[in-house]
Amino acid sequence: MEPNLSAPRGDATALAVQAVRLSKRFGSFCAVDELDLSVSAGEVFGFLGSNGAGKSTAIRMLCGLLAPSSGEARVLGIDVARDPEAVKRRIGYMTQRFSLYEDLTVAQNLRFYGGVYGLEGAAYAERAAWALEMAGLTTKGTFLTGDLSGGWKQRLALACAVLHRPRVLFLDEPTGGVDPISRRRFWNLIDEMAGEGVTIIVTTHYMDEAEHCDRIAFMHAGRLVAMGSVSELKRVFAGRLLLEVRCARPLEGLDLLMKEPFVLEAAVFGTRLHLVVADEAARGRVVALLEHSGYGPASAEPVVPSLEDCFIHAIREAEEVTGSASVTSSVAAVGAIATAPGAGGSNPGGPTAPAAGDQP
Repeated sequence: MEPNLSAPRGDATALAVQAVRLSKRFGSFCAVDELDLSVSAGEVFGFLGSNGAGKSTAIRMLCGLLAPSSGEARVLGIDVARDPEAVKRRIGYMTQRFSLYEDLTVAQNLRFYGGVYGLEGAAYAERAAWALEMAGLTTKGTFLTGDLSGGWKQRLALACAVLHRPRVLFLDEPTGGVDPISRRRFWNLIDEMAGEGVTIIVTTHYMDEAEHCDRIAFMHAGRLVAMGSVSELKRVFAGRLLLEVRCARPLEGLDLLMKEPFVLEAAVFGTRLHLVVADEAARGRVVALLEHSGYGPASAEPVVPSLEDCFIHAIREAEEVTGSASVTSSVAAVGAIATAPGAGGSNPGGPTAPAAGDQP
């Protein structure tokens, strides 16, 4: 068993990562807009958002790979803008795009990254043996990396990222393009590391992956629009009723229902609609209106809010504040999360130092 690498999971008395009004602009485009967050030592913290929301740009700034335009951030007490190299030496970073050397074997890739991290002799042998066992790669040391499946490649990238025993691990959409079973196994490894006290910050657009996190930050259009645990985020629906509606021609039905004052929020979920209403009395009104207007047969059943419902709600509220069009862009944003598995996020520029998954 490896020694505890940092404070106990979720230790609020010790901050591993902190950002204050952290921003990144590319010309007139603001990729990350005044991000404020604090991540406790040993916490699993997730950024959830659609492609282009600013998740990857935020991660790259926190890793010291991308200079902020304004604001400040500290990782393990180190200012990422003033001393990015010191940050890089102390963290693990796994990019969303697998790019280890495919013409090297598993063992050779580990050896290379061991050299990058200054591990030699007995220290390297001990760490490499642990990393191979942790990732389930003990029998695959002689395999060419290019011959591995997507799931095994992700495990190798993780092994390289934690070879030097970092106290903070950044994972940028680590399971993009990986099959569901491999994704589950990968997250089992993450949970084990979190149990050992490693602080983990992960970006994803998979709702089920976000459920693994102690806390989640919803990002949309470069801004953090909500943050909390899953249970905390779902409290936005307290005192109201969420209905799942089935009817003929749901898109037309949505247009009809959105005109009614008793419908507080509405969005398309596949072939169904999700409506937020004030109380049970609205349920019968929804069915009656749809069937009377020619969209029957119709049904409206109460459902427990999902993380997807919370995400739509957070985007809607943020766009109401900024004056943006709400429903269409909210549905489009969720659609990008739900229907584009494996797509990369905002990722301008290239890394300035090797990290697991990035060739130097």
